[in-house]
Amino acid sequence: MLFSICYWIVYCVLWVFYRFRFVGRENLVPGAAIVCGNHTANIDSVLVVLALGPKKQYAAMAKKELFQIPILKQLLKAFGAYPISRGENDLSAIKYSLKAIKKGEKLIIFPEGTRVKPGMKSEPKAGSAMLALRTSIPIIPVYITPGWKAFKGCTLTFGEPYYPQVEGKPTAKDYQEVTEEIMRRVHALAPVK
Repeated sequence: MLFSICYWIVYCVLWVFYRFRFVGRENLVPGAAIVCGNHTANIDSVLVVLALGPKKQYAAMAKKELFQIPILKQLLKAFGAYPISRGENDLSAIKYSLKAIKKGEKLIIFPEGTRVKPGMKSEPKAGSAMLALRTSIPIIPVYITPGWKAFKGCTLTFGEPYYPQVEGKPTAKDYQEVTEEIMRRVHALAPVK
């Protein structure tokens, strides 16, 4: 109940500034899934949470450094975020992810691992691919209007869920190829200019 009240307060306040809209929400199938998107602004994860609705049915990775700020740490935890150490194999984050999947929650993951401004190159991480292949849950791509969003309007476009598959036991190469496919599907949702 408290989460739902907080959700609607945040939704209404942010809508005034961001005028966001959600396209393809019917693709947010019930049950566990990994929602993967492009990441260009700090607000991206909050907007994905708002798109998922007022029921707390998700978990979101957030960089460990954010949890070192006491007030922010409590807010992040209240809204389903959990810390991940970027640039290393964080076993506690993987365990938390698997636990959330088992509970039927959606994981919010930005494979690029950090904000990537338009025109910048990135090297997406294979964590989402690894989790999807090991648990057989779908990936739901989402394209978020890049760049500065306040007062400009912002659209989140959700694509159809898909189940990545590989022959035999997945290898590091398989994880990388699936990760590249995830990002292709994300960027394919961008509006044609």
